[in-house]
Formats: sequence, C-alpha cells, structure tokens
Amino acid sequence: MKQIIIFLLVIIALGIGYGKYMQYKRYNSTEIKYQTDKNIDVSYHNQELLMNYYEAVEALDSYIMLQWSANEIDVRVPEEDDIETKVALENYAKKLAKVHYYEAILENSTKLKEKGLDNSEVKFLENQGIDLKTYKRKLKYSKIKNLFNSNVKLYNGEKNAIIFEVQKELNRKGDSITVDGVYRFETLNAIKDFEQKNNLLADGYLDDLTLEMIFE
Repeated sequence: MKQIIIFLLVIIALGIGYGKYMQYKRYNSTEIKYQTDKNIDVSYHNQELLMNYYEAVEALDSYIMLQWSANEIDVRVPEEDDIETKVALENYAKKLAKVHYYEAILENSTKLKEKGLDNSEVKFLENQGIDLKTYKRKLKYSKIKNLFNSNVKLYNGEKNAIIFEVQKELNRKGDSITVDGVYRFETLNAIKDFEQKNNLLADGYLDDLTLEMIFE
C-alpha cells in the first residue's frame, strides 16, 4: 500500500511539474513573441513609424501575457466564449490590426526599394497617394508633354517620338494600329475615335487635352 501511495504521489508531482514547465515554456520563451513573415524595411524613411511598429509589437506581446497571467485567457486560441473573453479578443484584434497596419507600410517600402526606388521616392509616392505604376505613367506623360508643342500641327507622314508613344498607348487601350512613330491616316483616325469616345473635339489632331487623356 505504501508503495502505491508513493507511486501516486510521484505521478501527481510529475503532472504538476510538467504542467508548470509547459506553462513556463509557453509564456517565457520566444514562442509567445509575435513573429512575421513580412519583409519590413528597417531603413524606412520615417524612423518614428518604424519605432511605432516595434512598440506595437511589444504592446501586443505584453497584452497576450497579461491576459493569460491575470485572466487565464489565451487570446490567440480562446477556449471560452464569455463576455470577458470577447472583450479581450476585441482588444487583441485592435492591437494586432495596428501591427499589421505598420507592417503593410514597411513591407510596401521594401518592395518599392527592390524595384530601384530610394527613401525620397518612396516618401514622394506615399505623400502623393499613388502607386508606382501610376507614378511611372505620370512621369512618362510629363516627359512627353515637354516635347509636345500644341501650336504646331502634325502633318501626314511626320515621324516623331510623341506619335510613337501615342500609338503604343492607343493600342494599350484597345486599338491595333501600326506602331512606327509615323503620323498617317491610320493614326489620325485612331486619335479621332478616341476623342469621340471621350467627348473631345474629334479632329484626329493632338492637343493638350487629348494628349493628357490618352495617357491617363
């Protein structure tokens, strides 16, 4: 009988010890630390936002620890459905959303830099509220606009870089004209059709408004 009692006590002690060990391991190791698979930009132009991100991650980890140690609620994998748990989950979701918000900005910056942009260009895109594709199109149009003189009428057979770019853009919008930079009736008619569809003066000649709308 004595051996049985000792055996039971050992089993109980081991069970308690294992439970304490698992609890310690779970909440005092790197397993509780928030991990992300996002490639964030640690050299982001706004270092204050980067610091806010790290603080948000720390606040998230601390909240998980607090809810477990104080209320025995694992907000990551809740087991109960009472009011206290629901409130904890709502707060956890808000803190997690804040982390994801910063991550989205920092990950986007990384992607832009992988495409060759620097901090000043990333900052410009964010301030303008446009994406890289739109920015490149606007930049391209700006260069073409600098070459364009609306006071000079195109003549049949003229060949220049502006006509070449216009032909490409019209094809991108659904036409199928020859792209050779030569202004002939085919291109004139394509420009005229575009002007008609966009409620512009349909004469087949380029002016400032037509050119701008073609490259929108």
